[in-house]
Amino acid sequence: MTDTGGAPGGECADTPTPSQGVPPAAAPGSGEPKRPEDHAASPATPPRGWQAPDAQATPPAPPPGWQHGPTHQPGGLPPFTGQQQPQYPQAPYQPPRWNPNGLGKPGVIALRPLNIGDILDGAITAIRRHALLVLGIGAVASVLTAAITFVLQKYILTDLASFATTAQLGPAATDQELRDALLGTFGDLFLVLISSSLITTFLLTVTTGLMAAVMGRAALGREVSFGIAWREVQPRLLPLLGVAFVYSLLSTIGIMLCIIPGVLAWTFWALAAPALVLERGTFRTAFARSVKLVSGAFWRVLGVLLLAKIIEGFFQNIISLPFTIGTGTFSQLFNPAKVTVPSTGDLLLASAGQVIAGTISIPFVALVTVIVYLDQRMRREGMDIELARAAGVQPPQAW
Repeated sequence: MTDTGGAPGGECADTPTPSQGVPPAAAPGSGEPKRPEDHAASPATPPRGWQAPDAQATPPAPPPGWQHGPTHQPGGLPPFTGQQQPQYPQAPYQPPRWNPNGLGKPGVIALRPLNIGDILDGAITAIRRHALLVLGIGAVASVLTAAITFVLQKYILTDLASFATTAQLGPAATDQELRDALLGTFGDLFLVLISSSLITTFLLTVTTGLMAAVMGRAALGREVSFGIAWREVQPRLLPLLGVAFVYSLLSTIGIMLCIIPGVLAWTFWALAAPALVLERGTFRTAFARSVKLVSGAFWRVLGVLLLAKIIEGFFQNIISLPFTIGTGTFSQLFNPAKVTVPSTGDLLLASAGQVIAGTISIPFVALVTVIVYLDQRMRREGMDIELARAAGVQPPQAW
């Protein structure tokens, strides 16, 4: 047997194929040996005629989930020919973050739907930033309230004195005398309570209208003075007085005679004064706007307003406590049968405590009412966007 004989494919028949995992040896004289491709990681035998692309021409790996091919392969999906979204390599994904200030906080409140804490904090912040103006308006309202209350209490002193004299008679007083004394005393007392509540609600509503002008600028972070606030309120002063009179009359009488109608009127019309001043509306539209804003959020508005009144009452009692110690109030608590008639000095001392407490508590309740109005408009009408534009603040991405 010679070395040059044999069939052409004799050697190849004894040579292991690439599918067996052993690369073929290079034939002598065929030039530089070419390094074979490693197909050990391939899950199957590559098809005949397939060649691995050059490593230098291999494009970077596309992002996960992105299918792209320059040509249409038979049996595959056609290439995407529409406008493709721009790719941002090495841009880490970050989940959306919630901004606690919503569209910003240029003033005393954040431009987003507020919770109870935000409303109370906004009222306190407005008092701190504009203390002279806010407390000045509160002092005027509290002085008027204390003066009217003093006159009303002075008016019933005569009936209290006569009732005390009748009670001291004991068995000597007839039933008719006792009945007349009781009816007269408690009738006058009920009348004084209604009158005092009317005056207090009336002045509080007027104060709320003034605070609406203050808060309208404080929410935007702008400076505000009494002259600016007065120019906002002056054209609507008479409608504001009308709104305050009707609101105080109907809500007070409703609460005194029948609690449920009074609570409904007190809640649904609570936002009439801010709507009148800030929206530059009329007497009728102010009540309609208040009803529209409160509808669907009755219990929330009622709860916030009741909380503000509870805070007001607690604060007034704490401040007025040192001024009422010498008026006989505590001695009457331990001896209810004793009728104590306060003197003029006692009433003046109690009025002084009322003025000091009302200077802070009255503006606080008025500011809470105005912020509730702004909150309802931000929830229902997107007023936060309007306030952000008016303040000149570039709204950040809230969500």
